Amino acid sequence: MKIRVKTRTFSGAVCEQEVYYISDKVKSRKDAKPRLRFKSEEEREAHKLGISKRNHARLVNENFSPTSVYSTLTFDNVNEVHTFSEAKYIRDLFMRRLKYAYPDAVIFFYLGRGKATKRIHGHMISEGVPAEVIVKQWSYGEIVSIDNLRAHNYYNGVDHGQDYTGLANYLFEHWTPEQGGHRWKMTRNARRPEREEPKEIKRAYSEDKPPTPPKGYKMVESRGTKYGYMYFKYVLDIEPEKKKVKKNTTDTS
Repeated sequence: MKIRVKTRTFSGAVCEQEVYYISDKVKSRKDAKPRLRFKSEEEREAHKLGISKRNHARLVNENFSPTSVYSTLTFDNVNEVHTFSEAKYIRDLFMRRLKYAYPDAVIFFYLGRGKATKRIHGHMISEGVPAEVIVKQWSYGEIVSIDNLRAHNYYNGVDHGQDYTGLANYLFEHWTPEQGGHRWKMTRNARRPEREEPKEIKRAYSEDKPPTPPKGYKMVESRGTKYGYMYFKYVLDIEPEKKKVKKNTTDTS
């Protein structure tokens, strides 16, 4: 016999609600997961990669906000590295220096190769380290860009507020098999998202009849599968972004 359950995961300004079926033979609801079917091993592997990608996005949303800084760091000709082992060594030294100066800082660092130049470079999201310190400490080349994360992020024309899933997915895909190991390095003090234990429900949900949003949240996404799995995303409902009004510079004198 199947039991319909619902669970919520809170990651920073994002709340995800999932509705799915589990077997009544499952002893612990805490570890209950949707039962999925795969046509091939490739499809199964793609699903596992998707889970890793989603978990990474949740980590990013949990740990970063508009006060956080996103940096793109490159190596100049003098300090250019040709292997990811060299790049990881410099990355680790750099992160260690930042953590020494700011012990409470949270840092996620990613490595990749430029599509055109093929040169190794880095991306970093950090919370608790001033931008000017990052610029001063990165002595290996140029910082192409360094900006605070946006308070408003738009996906398909919808304002998702402080939902950084797009940035997280971009950085997740930056990894290549050549690098080996993990797709990113993060400091140990990074917070984990809060996932509630699945609860049995009787009500049937649909894309037109989603679960009630948590207080202060609005729904921005919903989807489902033919197997009964439903996914709903909510974000904190913050003040809409103010559009810049162009000043009328026409001389009427």
